[in-house]
Amino acid sequence: MPSATAAFRLSAATGLHRGDRAYQQDQVELIAHERVKGCLLAVVADGMGGKSGGRKAADQVLLTSRQIYDRYVPAEEDAGELLRQIVNESHLMIKLTAITAEEEPHSTLAAFLLQPDLRCDVVHAGDSRVYHYRGGEMLWRTIDHSFVQRLVEEGKITEEQANTHPQSNLLTGCLGTQTDPPVALHHIDRLEFGDTMIACSDGLWHYFTPKEIGAILHALPPREAAEMLVSKARQRARGGGDNLSLAMVRVDPLG
Repeated sequence: MPSATAAFRLSAATGLHRGDRAYQQDQVELIAHERVKGCLLAVVADGMGGKSGGRKAADQVLLTSRQIYDRYVPAEEDAGELLRQIVNESHLMIKLTAITAEEEPHSTLAAFLLQPDLRCDVVHAGDSRVYHYRGGEMLWRTIDHSFVQRLVEEGKITEEQANTHPQSNLLTGCLGTQTDPPVALHHIDRLEFGDTMIACSDGLWHYFTPKEIGAILHALPPREAAEMLVSKARQRARGGGDNLSLAMVRVDPLG
């Protein structure tokens, strides 16, 4: 585990593919803090609704995230509160854009905020996920706000069955709906050398077990791992793939 003075470097990558859909409604961004080195925000938004509605919703999540993050003072402000604000303000802005959209726009959100001291805070709403890996082992992941996840929790179906369930795309919470979005926060006290955080939409994670993702993250640097995950997801989709997006950051010792 890196000590308070141990030098580390962050390796990061993003991936975005339209899949087999006519429109790209996913959006992804890794944003380095303009004033604080080692402070990084990763955001994945999976938009839904009409030809342009979903893209507008995902764009709004990124725009709102950038605006709020730009005002953030890491040493003084609470990371969890920043992430909560991103969810709630994005939700409000999507509802305002719905007035001009072709269909009611919605979006998921999966984000993590990494601090210079390697604390990490996570938020999500919907079925885009954030995973925390150490080497190739998954330590934690978000739990989807979805109909099939509810069935899993009630013991009615298994995780494997959830992946192929005909209603696997039904969400129980996201941004832009009439009801307030869920704000699921998670805090990691300190990332260690070899830890990877990855946020991704269901168009990506749907095609992998956590073990498979871990094996790829462990074997390859982030850029190559991102390319491998996207290309394997495309192969496994067999011409029926959704938009897919991911953002990952790995902590490595310096030198």
